[in-house]
Amino acid sequence: MANPRALDKRRKSIKNIRKITRTMELIATARFKKAMDRASAATSYTRRITQLVNDLTKTGLEVSHPLLEPRDEVKKATLLVLTANRGLCGGFNGNLIRAGLLRWKELKQEVAETRLEIAGKRGIAGFKFRGQVAEHAYTHFEDKPTFDEVDLLATRYLHEYLTGQLDRLDVVYMKFDSIARQSVAVETLLPLGSLGADAKEEDPSAPQIQYEFLPSPKSILEEVVPTSFKVRLFKCFLDSAVSEQIARMVAMKSATENAGELIKQLSMQYNRARQGRITSELMDLIGGVEALK
Repeated sequence: MANPRALDKRRKSIKNIRKITRTMELIATARFKKAMDRASAATSYTRRITQLVNDLTKTGLEVSHPLLEPRDEVKKATLLVLTANRGLCGGFNGNLIRAGLLRWKELKQEVAETRLEIAGKRGIAGFKFRGQVAEHAYTHFEDKPTFDEVDLLATRYLHEYLTGQLDRLDVVYMKFDSIARQSVAVETLLPLGSLGADAKEEDPSAPQIQYEFLPSPKSILEEVVPTSFKVRLFKCFLDSAVSEQIARMVAMKSATENAGELIKQLSMQYNRARQGRITSELMDLIGGVEALK
């Protein structure tokens, strides 16, 4: 027969765990809402830059920039993997590490010189466990990456690309599509490719707005292209931050529900064991009374 005291002790322990997971779920929900607002704002800003490039092309300007032109031969490549500093978020980190390892192996076979950079303690530890040590590791981004922090990283990538120290930059991150859907994405951010490729087609019947660009469309383009890269990289960090909070929110909700079910089962076992012990003690008492007679 199970010990009622041990069952009760275990039940209390699981109740304490349920309080912790419930609290973590609420914290993740609050952080998710803030992170989603920042990611939505960055998405709108990216679309506006893309629309600005389209407006520039309508002036007859040929869009050309060193960041848009692919290299004839890729000799130096960098892989940036974005993971989380903390766990307890389901398969978030594991999926990113697996995708990063796969892309890392492909790059090492295709490119002569490769460099691995990882953001997040979980990714750093995961790659190190598999024998891959990052040349640059970042642990300061947390779940609220700022544009200034990402700008320092993006500026270094731009300088390396323009000076020939870097021919290609790939980023592995968790892309945020919706609350119900997040997927691992592997994107090439350098070279940028066509900036106007993601723009939506305009309605032919819509009124055409004429712009005057000062000082000139070409000078504006010199500023827009690097800014577009910085914003895209920043959006990768924001998407990962949002997806991390969603994954933690779902994982903690599942853990809270599982703890509730386990508490119910333990309560039933505890009541049966307690009932059995009381019945046994009554039977012993009745037997003793009968013996005295």
